[in-house]
Amino acid sequence: MNVKEINVAGINIGKDNPLVLIAGPCVIEEEETCMDIAIEINNITKELDIPFIFKASYDKANRSSINSYRGPGLKKGLSILKKIRNKLHIPITTDVHCINEVKKVAKIIDIIQIPAFLCRQTSLIFEAAKTKKTINVKKGQFLSPHDMKNIIHKINSVGNFNILITERGTSFGYHNLVVDFRGIPIMQSFGYPIVFDATHSVQLPGALENSSSGEKEFVSYLSKAAVAVGCNALFLEVHKNPQKALCDNANMVNLEELYILLKEIKSLYNLVQSFNSIKQ
Repeated sequence: MNVKEINVAGINIGKDNPLVLIAGPCVIEEEETCMDIAIEINNITKELDIPFIFKASYDKANRSSINSYRGPGLKKGLSILKKIRNKLHIPITTDVHCINEVKKVAKIIDIIQIPAFLCRQTSLIFEAAKTKKTINVKKGQFLSPHDMKNIIHKINSVGNFNILITERGTSFGYHNLVVDFRGIPIMQSFGYPIVFDATHSVQLPGALENSSSGEKEFVSYLSKAAVAVGCNALFLEVHKNPQKALCDNANMVNLEELYILLKEIKSLYNLVQSFNSIKQ
């Protein structure tokens, strides 16, 4: 598959490059917790020699309930993310929901993430793409893989060719998601690297009436399946104590389990890459 190589602050994603990990808590809770998670993931990925991009949201604007925790907000959130970037010297990504926040985010962040529910919002796509930052678009649960070609064209139309596409499951009736792994090679055929979001793919949207539930016991299985199919990066939400996490606690990976999971996934990725070299 002829996939473009995207460089993010020295990390190459796509082609025959190593599998990249995008990971962190769903939302910024407080600075100390966020920093501790970033440090521990960074230590694990350094030991395993896995390129690492930290992720966390400053504002989860699409929560189910008005009472749900959204985050510290733009100013404080970006300040925390900037401190993590500067201290650990790692790339950072966060999601943007509002057009008027894009330029401020672009000054701090290496990858601008477009949330799944907003992936067809043309004005938001244009504003993010104009920054010339790498844009990671999460495929909406309501879209087919083929529909992502139109979104890619929107980004390309303003001269931005730094694109990642994330698969994060498809709506399957009410309160459930299913992953069609055909989507990975289909979307790779458009020429850009594909990220697999293993933690949101096991989410049960709205299953708890006022919030989403999830089946975190399947994260490992779906991660390995996506790597076997050929994804270029893996997206995981990780927390020191998932049960107490203020967002998406039902589908988040426990930091204590991350090392073993990544070690297995890296071995599988290397095996898949060896098959690819034989084909060539």
